[in-house]
Amino acid sequence: MPALELGGMTLGLREGVIGLIALVAAYMLFVLLRMLLLRNRPAASEKTVSVESIAESPETPAKGLAEADENWAQASEGLAGDALRSGLEQELAQMRDEVDAIRGELAALRDDMQHELAHLRAGQTVSPIYGDAMQMAVSGYDPAAIAERCGIARAEAELVVALAKSQES
Repeated sequence: MPALELGGMTLGLREGVIGLIALVAAYMLFVLLRMLLLRNRPAASEKTVSVESIAESPETPAKGLAEADENWAQASEGLAGDALRSGLEQELAQMRDEVDAIRGELAALRDDMQHELAHLRAGQTVSPIYGDAMQMAVSGYDPAAIAERCGIARAEAELVVALAKSQES
C-alpha cells in the first residue's frame, strides 16, 4: 500500500481519507456560519431603516409605522386577490370553451351513432333480398333510383321507402 513519509510521520490511505473528511466538515461548518449571518443581516437592516424613519417622522412614530404596515398589507392583499381572481376567470373561460367544444363533438357523435343505428335496424327488419334497397331508402334515395339499382319493381321500391320513413319516425 502506498504511503507518504513527512517529518517522520507515515501518511497512508486511511489518514488521507480522514483528512478529507475533516476538510469537508470544516467547509460545512463555514457554510453554516455564513448562512446564519445572512439570516440575521436582513433583520438588522430592517431595524435600522425603521429607526431612521422614526427619527425623521414629525408625528407619532408608532402610529405612522402601524398605518404604513396596514396600508402595505391591504395593498398586497388587494393585488394578490385581483391577480388570483383574473387567473381564475381566465381558467373558467378556458374550461367553458373546452366544455362547449366537447358538447359539439358529443352531439356530432350522437348523430353519427343514430344514423348507424338506423342503418342497422333497417337491415335487421327487412328481408335479405331488400336489404340494399332499405339501406338506400334510409340514405335518402328516391324510389326510381332504388328500383333501377336493386333490380326491383318501382312499386316495391316505393314500399321500401315508405317502410324506411315509418321506421325513422
